[in-house]
Amino acid sequence: MDPHLLRTFVAVVEHRSFSGAAQALGYTQSAVSQHIAALEADLGARLVERRPVGPTEAGERLMEHARPLLLRLDAARADIARLRGVRGARLALVCTPAALTLALAAALAGVRRDAPGLAAEVRVLGRDAAVRAVVTGEADLGLVDGAAAPNDPLPLPDAGPMVTVAVAETPLAVLFPAGHPLARRTSLRLADLADAHWIDAPDTAVPLAQLRAAAHADGFRPRLTYGGGDLRGLAELVAAGHGLAATGLEAAAGLAGAVAVRVSAPRLVHRTEVLHPRTPSAPVRALVAALGGGA
Repeated sequence: MDPHLLRTFVAVVEHRSFSGAAQALGYTQSAVSQHIAALEADLGARLVERRPVGPTEAGERLMEHARPLLLRLDAARADIARLRGVRGARLALVCTPAALTLALAAALAGVRRDAPGLAAEVRVLGRDAAVRAVVTGEADLGLVDGAAAPNDPLPLPDAGPMVTVAVAETPLAVLFPAGHPLARRTSLRLADLADAHWIDAPDTAVPLAQLRAAAHADGFRPRLTYGGGDLRGLAELVAAGHGLAATGLEAAAGLAGAVAVRVSAPRLVHRTEVLHPRTPSAPVRALVAALGGGA
């Protein structure tokens, strides 16, 4: 299966448009059509409906394989590039919104103090995008967060030859408006909130699908979708009564208007992990060590 054809297929499905995929990839629309036809001929199945544009049943099945396959190909290219490349005095860091904490800021300050010429870059991304940035070599190190059982790793996308190390585990908490009756509780059971209104904020809070799976309960349906990457903005939406959200108790500290209540059951923690290549640069090793993860 030609990866170039596979990339074109993913772009067509994501944009729901042949012309949109062509613009994104820098191809002509005719070339995109030829790529899709060639891939369909190779697999012996129709993959894309033309009007309206969208995946067929076979196309949906292929999409389940396509993104991980392309990510691993990009990871292989980046891994080889690292062996022959020289990054110099540079540290490109990506992190999820809840992972951008004072501890990270202090650790980065210490690394830069020891290496005055170090040029640092910090970007805040969603979980999947942060992992992808490290895997493909766009970033030297990533910090991602999420919910997990104590001492269990986060359910991250297949990162290939990467190292993941836990640097923090804090209690999982649910954010309530200050006037909510449950905001006065010291702890609560997650399953008891299955029918509550929730905010779908997959890049900022714990994804609702994870809460649903952890509680072994249906529900956790969104009342509002938040596509931002600012925890304070999410807390303001919670405070205004648009729905609940789950994050770490430590990450919730100081959020105005919202009250964080610890989850007592099931046993879950808010976990932060650092992700870096198997052969990290000296600045990466120093930052991981400063965060308490070792490298």
